[in-house]
Amino acid sequence: MHITKHEHAALTIVEQGETLLIDPGMFTPELPDVGSLSAVVITHEHADHWTPAHLARLAEIAPDVPIFAPEGAARAAADSPIRIVRPGETVTAGAFSLAFFGGTHEEIHSSLPIIDNVGVLVNDRFYYPGDSYALPGDASIDVLAAPTGAPWLRLGDAMDFILAARAATVFPTHDRTLSAAGRGMHVARMTWAAEQAGGRLVDLADGEGIDA
Repeated sequence: MHITKHEHAALTIVEQGETLLIDPGMFTPELPDVGSLSAVVITHEHADHWTPAHLARLAEIAPDVPIFAPEGAARAAADSPIRIVRPGETVTAGAFSLAFFGGTHEEIHSSLPIIDNVGVLVNDRFYYPGDSYALPGDASIDVLAAPTGAPWLRLGDAMDFILAARAATVFPTHDRTLSAAGRGMHVARMTWAAEQAGGRLVDLADGEGIDA
């Protein structure tokens, strides 16, 4: 399995020549190369995780590919044929087994509603939580994509999430809201957390990948 980090929260995972696309949002100006696309996952409804333009383009290039998302995202993207998934569900799409966890987005502020969010465990090896600190139960994690900067994210909580996940390899994602200096500070602290948990952090640039 090869995982590639793209701008902000967008990820592609390639397994046996097939591709899974996760969270192509407004900070991802162009869709990544999706090759032989088997599925799309949208973790929640916020615009930095999907856009109508990206979904319209996917409908052109891969009209029959399933798009999995929680109920709130399905309502927001009502013009697209979203397949609703909930925490505790597992689905199969081509070479990918997708298990969903969590259920809610981390709180941004008490004045704002809490929305649906699902984390996704891919082929029992790679985990991405969306905008949450939900973990995949007792499952061991080979590679973790860890949110790095967001209106809802406090660095100490992100470090605790990495410590609790105990992944063999961690890489930062969800980082477009940070300056270069701020991102560097966050990544340094997250590196410490990954090492304390017995793993390592690999700081991927946009377009770089890692194997799981």
